[in-house]
Amino acid sequence: MNNNTADGTTSTGKSTKQDKCEHNSHPNEVQDIGKSTNIAWHDASITREDICKQRRHKSCILWFTGLSGSGKSTLANAVHKALFQRCVSSYILDGDNIRHGLCSDLGFSDSDRTENIRRIGEVSKLFLDAGFIVSTAFVSPFIEDRDRVRSIVDEGDFIEIHCAASLETCENRDTKGLYAKARAGVVKDFTGISSPYESPLNPELKVDTGNLDISKCCDLILQYLQNRGIITD
Repeated sequence: MNNNTADGTTSTGKSTKQDKCEHNSHPNEVQDIGKSTNIAWHDASITREDICKQRRHKSCILWFTGLSGSGKSTLANAVHKALFQRCVSSYILDGDNIRHGLCSDLGFSDSDRTENIRRIGEVSKLFLDAGFIVSTAFVSPFIEDRDRVRSIVDEGDFIEIHCAASLETCENRDTKGLYAKARAGVVKDFTGISSPYESPLNPELKVDTGNLDISKCCDLILQYLQNRGIITD
């Protein structure tokens, strides 16, 4: 079990992961995956390990989850900037940005939210393999969906970061005016109001974004990455 402090400073345990998805079980065999038939995984001549050795840092997925207004995107951007300043290869997959293209065909029903996170998980895995520290800033309200992403990568590659801010705090911020619209019934299926949010039970980090300033939250994540040996001092 992970050992997290109230402000998210440390995590020493390893999280439980599910079995790998079918497409990883026999990577070089010709297989049928979903609606795709007669496909086989082709390994690149340059491996993830080769890339990480050249760049002098490891790769991972930083999965920021929390209510709308909890500070996910702001914190992900702060971490991204800090990593850039250290010459670390990083990228952000932001919930709103993804819905401009890759997931523009999806709404906010439970099934669409699940498919949204499935797609992001697969994209994140590609960035992981390319040697990036990839930050994903998505509400991702369902534990099962987040755990499914965790299950498709190796143990330790998926770092769940709970941006913990109360509903009241998020409503007071309400930068897009969405909570007010949800309360008025204008916006349907809104997480925290008319759709549930399932808080992580055992995240690698729980960061008090409701009370701590962004620079402090960013420092906590950088320290965690250093403690894990993902980046250097």
